Amino acid sequence: MAEKRDYYEVLGVQKNANADEIKKAYRKAAIKYHPDKNPGDKEAEEKFKEAAEAYDVLSNPDKRARYDQFGHAGMAGAAGGAGGFGGGFGGFSMEDIFSQFGDIFGGHFGGGFGGGFSSGGRRVNRGSDIRVKVKLTLAEIAAGVTKKLKINKTVACGKCGGSGAKDANSYATCSTCGGSGYVTRVENSFFGRVQTQGVCPACGGSGKVITAPCDECKGEGTLRGQEVVEIAIPAGVGEGMALTVTGKGNAARHGGVNGDLQVLIEEIPDPELVRDGNDLIHNLNITVTMALLGGTVEVPTVDGRAKIKIAPGTHAGKVLRLGGKGIPDVNGYGRGDELIVVDITIPSKLSAEEKRLVEQLAEQPAFRKAESVKNQNIFERMKSFFR
Repeated sequence: MAEKRDYYEVLGVQKNANADEIKKAYRKAAIKYHPDKNPGDKEAEEKFKEAAEAYDVLSNPDKRARYDQFGHAGMAGAAGGAGGFGGGFGGFSMEDIFSQFGDIFGGHFGGGFGGGFSSGGRRVNRGSDIRVKVKLTLAEIAAGVTKKLKINKTVACGKCGGSGAKDANSYATCSTCGGSGYVTRVENSFFGRVQTQGVCPACGGSGKVITAPCDECKGEGTLRGQEVVEIAIPAGVGEGMALTVTGKGNAARHGGVNGDLQVLIEEIPDPELVRDGNDLIHNLNITVTMALLGGTVEVPTVDGRAKIKIAPGTHAGKVLRLGGKGIPDVNGYGRGDELIVVDITIPSKLSAEEKRLVEQLAEQPAFRKAESVKNQNIFERMKSFFR
């Protein structure tokens, strides 16, 4: 699969572009690559979908903020990514694109696809979004993980297929809009009489009304149910990050477009490792004898246990580094380190024999005078480590 292009590059705008600039850029791209202007041109159709996907993310403040911070990985979800459309873009059809962005096109395009759209692009119902929280361990965050979530939600009625009608003959032309899906209003204003067009309130823009509702869903097209959603969570996600699974939210009335599933990440605190960005910190306690003589100890990592060597004469506050044993960057820019901060455990009580041995040791030349250690303060040591 080809690597996704940057959404700002797709629309040809700068990263600081405002909402109007993004909307104008999308409209320009949509007109250029519209399938009516490029019949049979698969490349134009894919660019049309690509522009729609980019606009879906950049026109939404929450999605745009996540994309700016985490890139495409921050929009990752099932079915090919957040805000996607048709084919590799999340399962939306060309009709779905026009349904969501009909206000962008105004009355410029007619016909649509498969006879499903009138001039101006009819609006369809959209289901509400669902938010769920997923708790992850540091090991799952470091490796990436696939989770199966059982979601309580509204689902399309199985009997009527979500239409809300008893059968295909249970429709009539909407008397309010005459089947157009829109109503025209004329209002008096300071500038004179103004004519506006809006979605028909009686049929919701479909141009038809149900005459005999489905006896299972009572004409709504939806029922309460459950769905198991599988979501691939990329490595490197962090606390508070949200992933979007397109089309896995609540089903919409009368066969509309499903909402999205927002998955909020929660980190389960690790008893031995503390996360600091993409780095991990472990506080290691060693004995006085190991600090003096050196030795080998085991330390925890997100990949299991690892053995490290303690050099003879190690001081409290010394920082050891395990390169590449931290958390991968969510955008793929390498991996953090694990920092081992050494502390020395001093016995609080000594037996008579232990005290005698320590007193003998204290008489030895190497133990008669304390040596000055630079950057003994742990915070100073940490700062010098990163210089």
